Amino acid sequence: MEHHSPAPHTDKPVRSRGRFSGRLGYVLAVAGSAVGLGNIWRFPYLAAKYGGGMFLLVYLILMLTFGYVLIVSETALGRMTRKSPVGAFQTFGKSLPFQIGGWINAVVPMLIVPYYCVIGGWVLKYLAEYLKGSCLLLAEDHYFTNFISASASVEFWFLLFSALVFFVILAGVKQGVERVSKIMMPLLVLLAVFVAVYAVTRPGAWEGIVYFLVPNFEDFSFMTVVAAMGQMFYSLSIAMGILYTYGSYIGKDVDIEKSTGQVEFFDTAIALLAGMMVIPAVFVFSGGDMETLQAGPSLAFITLPKIFASMGMGTFVGTAFFLMFFFAALTSAISLMETSISTFEDELKWSRPKCCILMCLIMLLVGSASSLGYGVWDSITIFGMAFLDFFDFLTNSVMMPVAAFSTCILIVRVVGFPRICEEVERSSAFRRKKLYQFFLKYLAPICIGIIFVSSIANVLGLISL
Repeated sequence: MEHHSPAPHTDKPVRSRGRFSGRLGYVLAVAGSAVGLGNIWRFPYLAAKYGGGMFLLVYLILMLTFGYVLIVSETALGRMTRKSPVGAFQTFGKSLPFQIGGWINAVVPMLIVPYYCVIGGWVLKYLAEYLKGSCLLLAEDHYFTNFISASASVEFWFLLFSALVFFVILAGVKQGVERVSKIMMPLLVLLAVFVAVYAVTRPGAWEGIVYFLVPNFEDFSFMTVVAAMGQMFYSLSIAMGILYTYGSYIGKDVDIEKSTGQVEFFDTAIALLAGMMVIPAVFVFSGGDMETLQAGPSLAFITLPKIFASMGMGTFVGTAFFLMFFFAALTSAISLMETSISTFEDELKWSRPKCCILMCLIMLLVGSASSLGYGVWDSITIFGMAFLDFFDFLTNSVMMPVAAFSTCILIVRVVGFPRICEEVERSSAFRRKKLYQFFLKYLAPICIGIIFVSSIANVLGLISL
């Protein structure tokens, strides 16, 4: 039975909040959040490992159902309450379950953004080297390993990337987050198209194109579904508090359903372009060797530089790729940081600069541990994992599934479908209402459970993702 608490009075927010100028600013900001390292780094090697076109088909189906449901849910709750995650949950109750649900959604970005900025620093370092013309140097064996173990250098690039993120955040929602998203997202798409076109026109690339785009049902397995579900879950910025926060910045006239569809399109387009950039290029470079293609997280920093070095325009293509990679990392890091700052502003009632200083301290603590974890602190591990790997496991494999599940429970058992539908229908036709209700009530919890169990099993070595 659904329990309905009194409708919160949220049309006039108690305190001033940042606002997007309109739907375009919101869509580009959310797309910038969704299009990050996961799309360009993780998607291609997972697609290669789990069936190419079959993986792509399963991913698209899940994104249009499971992904759609959670994006709409979090955005609607954010706009309804005009609060970041903690306040959104507490609008409907002050008891411990509401406290836990809100804070899990809020803490996830606070833990992700520091180590995300470490990886962003790696991208910035590679971009700088390509701009210097060091294409052959980056392709050398052990270059990446030597770099991440050089603690002083890694810490410098981490701090530089973090400073860029803070510079945007201090400018505010409209002048900072929205303005950067409006500039960087179109540039990112143009660069992605350029690199993809160059990759697919190389001699021998056709085999890779067919493998990536044409589903072969013989390649289907349960692990295809698990891997696609995990990728969709993480690449859409679900369960990170971001959509609650950005939802609280939009007006009642913004079409949530249409905006969600546009975010889905952006995310899918970049994932497709990433696959077209990487998979055909690796097919050409390796002669279709699947072991090379499935190099995993090292693909972007070890395998691709070797491919670029073998190209006639390697320096130029490598620069374009890592510039695009940098834009993706920066826009995602900005959204994670903005969500964290918004939570502090709401809960501590502090000024934005003061909240930025607090987040600076968290960044220095968690980020420095992550950046030094492969260098001077490599002897210190948590459950056998380096700091960066541990924070990644804690947030992605444990906290995010719990956060998503708490959102499902909040809507199904407390807020109720009528009130969520009313919020969406303020500005949307809500054409997928029946799918939304069925999936959220029955299938979303099952999908979240599969992600949670498979992620834990992967870390324990029971399965391989």
